Amino acid sequence: MTLLIRDPLFLEHDTGRHPECPQRLLAIDEVLNSTGLAARCRSGTFKPLTEEETTVLHSPIVAKRIYQACARGGGYLDADTPVSSRSLQVALAAAGAACSAVDAVLDGVERNALCLVRPPGHHATPTRSMGFCLFNNVALAAQRALSRGLTRILLVDWDVHHGNGTQDLFYADPRVTFFSIHRFGQGFYPGTGDQDETGTGPGLGTTFNAPLPYGTAVPDYHAAFRHFLYRAADLCKPELVVVSAGFDAHYSDPIGSLGLDIGDFVTLTQEVLEVARTHANGRLVSCLEGGYNLQALAQGVAAHLEALLSA
Repeated sequence: MTLLIRDPLFLEHDTGRHPECPQRLLAIDEVLNSTGLAARCRSGTFKPLTEEETTVLHSPIVAKRIYQACARGGGYLDADTPVSSRSLQVALAAAGAACSAVDAVLDGVERNALCLVRPPGHHATPTRSMGFCLFNNVALAAQRALSRGLTRILLVDWDVHHGNGTQDLFYADPRVTFFSIHRFGQGFYPGTGDQDETGTGPGLGTTFNAPLPYGTAVPDYHAAFRHFLYRAADLCKPELVVVSAGFDAHYSDPIGSLGLDIGDFVTLTQEVLEVARTHANGRLVSCLEGGYNLQALAQGVAAHLEALLSA
């Protein structure tokens, strides 16, 4: 079985008429429930992080700014990142869900887990919430694994946008290898993630970026994914794989798009599962990131989950 973490609390991050909206999770739930996929999973529980616990990676100013905006009844942390009165509690819960999934997988409850959380996290940097993201869920999950004694973590990010926050948080840390495949160029957000960004200091060589221009052929996308994934895995030999699972590389996504279809997300999932089986005894934790066409998002998550269940 796959451990599945979802909760109505994640709907309470009220973003209004914004692409990253509660309806994303409602659409996913409808498909997972109607297809019976959710019933095939073990339901997971979680403990929200405290503000203090986020400071293991984030500056205290990150939580402080979110708190202040929420206390005013909501607002914007930057031009792209709205919050409402409950957003701090929801963001702490999303990060806590990712960490709780790591605990469960490391404790042997299940070999893999999927966290259907929002807000997403991979753009959140050490000092800043940005790009729809408040705290960096996958980075805090990786840090939880490090705190439990693991020394080799592989973070894989196939969201259409570069995971700049995740990269920044571990750029000098040799214990965490980061691989991101993403659309790049022509001012595409966030503008980072070129191939020459490879880490620094003791982390030099542990960051792998596959920047792809809009219009890249799908076979070329998969060739790049496999090339960099296996290079990263061979270097890292991970004890745990953590996935930033965005579905905005789908051809119908209104924000991103790299031409992928639902079956392509199955292939991506199978390939990271193979890495997890080879090196990490199958241990993998996946966290939802982007995806803004509701139908494509829901179908993509369902395909991803079915592949996880088949592992």
